Amino acid sequence: MGIFPEQFADIEAVGAPWALASYNDRQAKRHASTMAELETFYETVFPRSQEVLAYCNSFDIDDWPDEVKALMNMLYSLVLVSFAVEVWKQPRVPDTGAASFEAFDEPAV
Repeated sequence: MGIFPEQFADIEAVGAPWALASYNDRQAKRHASTMAELETFYETVFPRSQEVLAYCNSFDIDDWPDEVKALMNMLYSLVLVSFAVEVWKQPRVPDTGAASFEAFDEPAV
C-alpha cells in the first residue's frame, strides 16, 4: 500500500516523492530537479489536481488522515513547480543569482 488513497494510485509514483512536509524541502527539490523531471510531475499531477483538492476538502482539516496530508503536500509542491514549468522555463527564478528564501512557518497540515 502506498501513501496516497487508492483512487490516486496512478499518480503516486510521480507525485509521492513531492509530498514533502516543508516549503524548504519542496523548494530544494525543485532546485535540484531537471526541467524534464518538473514537467513530468506537472503533466502527471496537474490534470488531477482539482479531483485531489476536492477529495482533500471532503475531510475536516483538523482531522486529516496521513494520506490526505500527503496529497496536500504534493499539491503545495505542484504550486511551486507550476511557476518553473509555466513561467520561468527553468527550476530557479530567473535573474535572482544566489538569492534564496527560507520559510520559518508552514501551512497547518
